[in-house]
Amino acid sequence: MLAAGTIGPAYLLPNAKMAEAAKNLELSPGEVPADAPEATVEPPTSAALSPTTEETVSETKKKISVLLKAVGDTPIMKTKKWTIEPSRRIQWLMDFIKKFLKLEPSEQLFIYVNQSFAPSPDQEVGTLFECFGSDGKLILHYCKSQAWG
Repeated sequence: MLAAGTIGPAYLLPNAKMAEAAKNLELSPGEVPADAPEATVEPPTSAALSPTTEETVSETKKKISVLLKAVGDTPIMKTKKWTIEPSRRIQWLMDFIKKFLKLEPSEQLFIYVNQSFAPSPDQEVGTLFECFGSDGKLILHYCKSQAWG
């Protein structure tokens, strides 16, 4: 406990000594007596600190491993595992696959997560990875005709 107005917030005394010290000391707020024990203050953990610019930049540089699997009569990509930025959207991925497979712009392409649902084209890949990623990668199935969901 602190004596109101007599002992600063950085100096704490046990209850028995507080009354005696308060009688003998006339301190201004924030002032610490010369014979006061050193107070050790531990720095806050990195989790308690707000992210700095370096941390933000390093997190945006992290890429996500995406495994692309063909379904049905869709052409198979020779390279199945790709790394992309988490901020990329599903629409960007669809356009990339269409370009890589040299599909016509008018052809449809469907992407599925967990062989069950088609994510929204404006969904970020990073969010899908956080929710449905396993073993450090996100598995997406692509096809030219509707397959699941």
